[in-house]
Amino acid sequence: MSATAPRIAIVGVAGRMGRTLVAAVEQDAGAVLGAGIVEPGSSLVGADIGELAGLGRLGVSAVDSLEAAEEDFDVLIDFTAPRVTLANLAFCAEHGKRMVIGTTGLNDEELAKLDEYQEKLPFVFAPNMSVGVNLTLKLLETAAKALGDEGYDIEVIEAHHRHKVDAPSGTALKMGEVIADSLGRDLKTHGVFERVGQCGPRDAKEIGFATLRAGDIVGEHTVMFATEGERIEITHKASSRMTFARGAVRAARWVVDKPAGRYAMQDVLGFN
Repeated sequence: MSATAPRIAIVGVAGRMGRTLVAAVEQDAGAVLGAGIVEPGSSLVGADIGELAGLGRLGVSAVDSLEAAEEDFDVLIDFTAPRVTLANLAFCAEHGKRMVIGTTGLNDEELAKLDEYQEKLPFVFAPNMSVGVNLTLKLLETAAKALGDEGYDIEVIEAHHRHKVDAPSGTALKMGEVIADSLGRDLKTHGVFERVGQCGPRDAKEIGFATLRAGDIVGEHTVMFATEGERIEITHKASSRMTFARGAVRAARWVVDKPAGRYAMQDVLGFN
């Protein structure tokens, strides 16, 4: 792979996150906007993606397939839906591309399919591309090891906008996984995602989750470690999607010259 700035393609440039990603690439001196993909048959095919993003003409026209953009990009950034993402991953593996995946809501079978590609291409997969969130994950690992088996109850509270379709958020689940792994627990058996009616007293090893959906909340996550006499809260609040977009572009610059493998933002940031 060339040492020159990677050419980046963005899936879903007509959507809110896609438009933010276009702006993030344009603001990054180390990346080049190569292509923008809209839904097949969209009336926006041929439109300048800079104009779609409210940035003015950038000289890159929207296309409705990766095949149409094959010669125009090195790294694909995808924040779409599981089915679309897996199809795009297969295309990138076949055509020697790299990929950055911010899609959430993948089930166990879909996550297993991701692993099938780790020897075929380099890709970064993270439920949250924010640098701040990934630093928070590192803090949670430390806090869990110090507190989790010492009588502290652990609860994860997350809030997002009314349009988010998956719950709990991928970020909240990742937080729970980091905590569970740090304590030698399995989130599938110790995670509690619903409390209704006479559910009984809390088990000491539970990792509880609470989900809020309201208005235009970009993303808020708090992990509470609570015991008798004190409560410790570690919180991250995002006020703009740009924080996720900048992290994704950073990941695209990082992955462009890496060998085949499945990477996380922790790798991008040098935490692993």
